[in-house]
Amino acid sequence: MFSAIYIESEIRDHPRSRAILKRYRDLPHIECERFGQVFNRKAQNFRMQKQYPALILARKHGRKVLPAPAGYGFEAGQSHYFSHMLNCIYDCRYCFLQGMYRSAHCVLFVNFEDFADSIRQSIAEGGGKQVFYSGYDCDSLALEPVSRFAEFFVPFFAQHPHAVLELRTKSTQISSLLQMAPSPNCIIAMSFTTEAVAKRWEQDVPSIEKRLAALARLQEAGWPVALRFEPLLPDADPNAHEKLFDLAFTRLDPGRLHSVSTGLFRMPTDFFRNTLKLYPDEPLFARETRTENGVVSLDQSDREVWLTELETTLFHHIDPASYYRCAD
Repeated sequence: MFSAIYIESEIRDHPRSRAILKRYRDLPHIECERFGQVFNRKAQNFRMQKQYPALILARKHGRKVLPAPAGYGFEAGQSHYFSHMLNCIYDCRYCFLQGMYRSAHCVLFVNFEDFADSIRQSIAEGGGKQVFYSGYDCDSLALEPVSRFAEFFVPFFAQHPHAVLELRTKSTQISSLLQMAPSPNCIIAMSFTTEAVAKRWEQDVPSIEKRLAALARLQEAGWPVALRFEPLLPDADPNAHEKLFDLAFTRLDPGRLHSVSTGLFRMPTDFFRNTLKLYPDEPLFARETRTENGVVSLDQSDREVWLTELETTLFHHIDPASYYRCAD
């Protein structure tokens, strides 16, 4: 999976670092002072690095909890996100991370306890119900056997029942969750696209069937699960999304879902430009686009009609009260 392990000198002896270095004892271990010396170097080639990425173990400094982007999640009011990782082990062609970072290496911040302190402070200062999203700059569960992220944070949030944790993922790495008692304020939200989109543009991602099977196991075990149908991309098969919805709601109990959302392809303008440089011949990016408020999306004359029709199809399966459209 990884070509090498970089370690910031100050956290080499952190228990989490030691466990990971032991797991990857056969890989080169390279010390550095700060992860940015590796991650932020100029003249890196994201496409080449994605074939053989390294894992960088680091300490997160500065702000660890940030306001969630407007329209990102399912709750109004106070919403936050925090990133224990930068980058993702999957390779989805539409992902904004490839335009956001110079490097395809994965950074894992091992100082979970400091994140917990910052979250605890946000809870104390905010009062009332607050939502914390994980999975904005990474996949929450894809590296779970290595990071043990959920193993640490789910019990932490269980101690704070007025705070909600959403784990956004495409991963089937659910073993650590199944070994815990389900937590009502921890939502496992899994992202899906149509079969054709998944096969063409989601490299290394588990199949739709495997992801639905993982969600079904979690739902049967009592975990709150959610569906995120995004990005919505036009499919050559006009019934592709209807088939995806039928499959998902056959495998899962719609009445026990926490929430369901949809979201269009969207990417900040600068990130989109960077991605075009990486993949100048990618047909996905050759489609007509529109730019509004610094965000690029695909330009469809019938976009609103199309979205409304998809939502009508969705509402044959779910209560509209459990639905939202991601506006970010």
